Amino acid sequence: QVQLVESGGGSVQAGDSLKLSCAASGRIFSSYASGWFRQAPGKEREFVAAINRSGGNTVYADSLKGRFTISRDNAENTVYLQMNSLKPEDTAVYYCAAEIDNGYLQLGVGASYGYWGQGTQVTVSS
Repeated sequence: QVQLVESGGGSVQAGDSLKLSCAASGRIFSSYASGWFRQAPGKEREFVAAINRSGGNTVYADSLKGRFTISRDNAENTVYLQMNSLKPEDTAVYYCAAEIDNGYLQLGVGASYGYWGQGTQVTVSS
């Protein structure tokens, strides 16, 4: 069992940056892959970025490459999402997810993850 708590969301202007954090407690987090997903009002949840347990493999939604960066610090049991050049269309609730990384996990697929946080709101105004 692992518990996830997101933080770092807020209201910003277009062009600003935010860094989200996902703090994990419970089992050894270094055994878990982790992903970020988001859901805007009235829209389906969508994949943002994911990272394997070692941090050596990262995956991004094509539309977000170059603006968003996922990283992790296993010593701190935390995964981060650095978001730069934010746009109004980035407005959403951002969720952290985690699952045991057996080497075959489909990192970019939400159904791969069994553990989810409560989400943190990001609002970008123009």
